[in-house]
Amino acid sequence: CLFFNCNLASMVHSLIEAYGLLKYMRVVKPVVASIEEMAVFHTDSYLQHLHKISQDGDNDDPQSGDFGLGYDCPVVEGIFDYAAAVGGATLTAAQNLLDGKCDVAINWAGGWHHAKKDEASGFCYVNDAVLGILKLRQKYERVLYVDVDLHHGDGVEDAFSFTSKVMTVSLHKFSPGFFPGTGDVTDTGLGKGRWYAVNVPLEDGIRDDRYCQTFNSVMQEVKALFNPEAVVMQLGADTMAGDPMCSFNMTPIGVGKCLSYILNWELPTLLLGGGGYNLANTARCWTYLTGTVLGQTLSSEIPDHEYFTEYGPDYSLEISPSCRPDRNESQHLERVISTIKGNHHDDSQKLTKHEHQP
Repeated sequence: CLFFNCNLASMVHSLIEAYGLLKYMRVVKPVVASIEEMAVFHTDSYLQHLHKISQDGDNDDPQSGDFGLGYDCPVVEGIFDYAAAVGGATLTAAQNLLDGKCDVAINWAGGWHHAKKDEASGFCYVNDAVLGILKLRQKYERVLYVDVDLHHGDGVEDAFSFTSKVMTVSLHKFSPGFFPGTGDVTDTGLGKGRWYAVNVPLEDGIRDDRYCQTFNSVMQEVKALFNPEAVVMQLGADTMAGDPMCSFNMTPIGVGKCLSYILNWELPTLLLGGGGYNLANTARCWTYLTGTVLGQTLSSEIPDHEYFTEYGPDYSLEISPSCRPDRNESQHLERVISTIKGNHHDDSQKLTKHEHQP
C-alpha cells in the first residue's frame, strides 16, 4: 500500500488525462468516510485512537503498538483524514455500482488490503476493500474478491474467513520471511467459510503467460462454483518488472488479460489499486488498465503532461520484462491448481447447493 506516496494519485490521474481517457468515463467527487461508515468493519477503539494521534502526529503514544501503528504504519499528521478519504472513495465507487450508474467503478488510490479490524498493517490504515465489499453486499448476495497484488490480501481474507457470502482469491508471492507470511494453498477459510478462501502461492520471476494461464484456470473454477453477483478486484502494481520489490516479472499486458477475463463476466465490478513502488511503472500499469476497461488502445509514446519527465529515458507506456529467471516450476503450478480444484471438487456439491439456494 502506498499511503505516503500522495504524488502517485496525481501521477496516475494526470497520465490517464493525458491519454484523453477522461472523456470516456464519468469522474465522481468522492465523499470522505465518516467514523461510523468505517466502523462497519473497524473497531471504534482503533478508529478513535487513529483519529487522536493523527491530529498531532504523536509517535510516542504507548497504545499505538497495540493497534499496529509504528514500524510499517508510521504515525504522520493527517493520516486519519487521508485514510478516511481513501475509504470514502471506495465507498463512493461501490455506491455508484449499487445505484446502477456504472458497470465498472475505479479507485486507484484504494486497495489497502492488509488493514485488520483493529490494527493497521503493511502501510494500510483502513481496509477500503472490505468496506467496499460490505457496501456491495447490501444488494448482492455473493461478492467475489480477486487480489493480484504481489502481497497476500490477508486483511480481506481474514475479514471474511468465516462466511460463505464472500469468496476471496489471492495470487501472490509466498516465501519464507516475505510479508505478510500467509496465503499458502492450504489456507482455505474457516467454519462456514471453509473453501471460500482461495490462495495461489507463487515464486519469484513469474511472467505474463504463465501467470495468466494460472489465473484463468483458477478463476474458471471459482466462477463455476461461486457464481458471483459482483466483483471487487485489487490490482496492486508491485508485480511489475522493474518494481523495487524485485519479485515478479509482469507487464501491464499480462495484468490486463487477467482484468479482461473478469470484465468478460459482465458483472458489477469495483477496481482498486494497491502496491507499486516504482511510481512511473505503477502509473503506466493503471493507465493501461484504465484503457483496457474503456476498450481504448493507447499509444506507446507517453503524451506530454505535468509528469512527463518521470517516464524517461524511453518515455514509453510499455514495461519490458527483465531477464530474471522464473522460479515457478510447471509441476509446482500444476500442483497448486490441482489442490485448489481438489478442494472444491470434494466439497462442490455442498458449495453449489448452498450458494444457489434462493
